[in-house]
Amino acid sequence: MNNFVAIDVETANYQPTSICAIGAVKVINKRIVDTFYRLVKPEPNWYIRKFSEEIHGIFPEDTNDQPCFNIIWNELIPFIGNLPLVAHNKSFDERCIRATCRTYQIEFPENGFYCTLTTARNKIPRQMCSSYSLPHICNFLGIPFYNHHNALADAEACAKIAITLL
Repeated sequence: MNNFVAIDVETANYQPTSICAIGAVKVINKRIVDTFYRLVKPEPNWYIRKFSEEIHGIFPEDTNDQPCFNIIWNELIPFIGNLPLVAHNKSFDERCIRATCRTYQIEFPENGFYCTLTTARNKIPRQMCSSYSLPHICNFLGIPFYNHHNALADAEACAKIAITLL
């Protein structure tokens, strides 16, 4: 696959609709050409659990004055266009985005959605890689990776994995 948008979301708590950050990386002809990152005010007024704060470093004061998902999604849709989406552990990101779209009565685009986690499991033998997590796959493939659980950093890592494996 040469053209796609890698996407990643961070959530405030266990609710899939509690998206508090979204990152996306556009790839055209197997090259990163653009990025998108926004903090999101989780609604309906979701609390950010302490465990989540420790994972992604996003606190309520970071999101209180940010736009809600419906505003951010309206910015992101032109960025995505009709390109397929890719995520590492697609089941999590797609579930969260679809649930939040339903909350805001937004139609989810049917562009196709692919998973680099599934692809890595299918293409990299288990004995060659200690884990299929994003940092481990990046390390195995020689992809520099930093700032895990930052939505943009994770989307960029996913994009680079997809360029390599898809």
